[in-house]
Amino acid sequence: MKLTKKRKEALALVDRQKEYTLAEAAELVKRITYTKFDASVDLDVRLGVDPRKPNEMVRGVVTLPHGTGRVVRVLALCLPEKEEEARAAGADYVGLDEYVEKIKGGWVDFDIVVTQPQVMGKIGQIGRILGPRGLMPNPKSGTVTQEIGKAVSEVKQGKIDFRVDKLSIVHASIGRVSFTPEQIVENAQEFLQTINRLKPSSLRGTYVRSVYLSSTMSPSICLDLQALRETNA
Repeated sequence: MKLTKKRKEALALVDRQKEYTLAEAAELVKRITYTKFDASVDLDVRLGVDPRKPNEMVRGVVTLPHGTGRVVRVLALCLPEKEEEARAAGADYVGLDEYVEKIKGGWVDFDIVVTQPQVMGKIGQIGRILGPRGLMPNPKSGTVTQEIGKAVSEVKQGKIDFRVDKLSIVHASIGRVSFTPEQIVENAQEFLQTINRLKPSSLRGTYVRSVYLSSTMSPSICLDLQALRETNA
């Protein structure tokens, strides 16, 4: 694939032999992003775990102090007595049976599903549609709960759900290039501290193998692990 002029310029700004501090990377990622839209800022954390082992599956939730910068469309699948609570908290779509039927028909114009334990039987009917898209609600991520309003509010304010993939990498969007470098740093620190708290007790060897910061279509910036450990100690 032919490199564009701007892509070449971005690559030239990143020293492939250097490991950057988080503060340096937050400054640099803004300089090497040339998209016309407000690109996502992403972290990729490679872990020394085997996700095939149940006791080494790393999964969790974190509320980023400055949010993700993206508009999150929330679907609240709940009983009638919880509908007003969901709407008041900011849910974009609220209901149950009519939305289950819409999803069966292929509608997936939402980013997060929040629901109640009592209706999980109905959610199971659309699991084959939600699951592959990462939209299936889960008690561990706080999206299956009686506190529908609280769950909707947290998601709207920047709560994200993450899990290690089959390549032992945790990927997360932690902001936008329009954020200040300080906001990017603080969101990244919160995310990395959460990852560290989830280290499996049975794990032997190195837990965090590498961390890269990038934006949509930008080169990746390798972070200095020792500096990160000192910052998050």
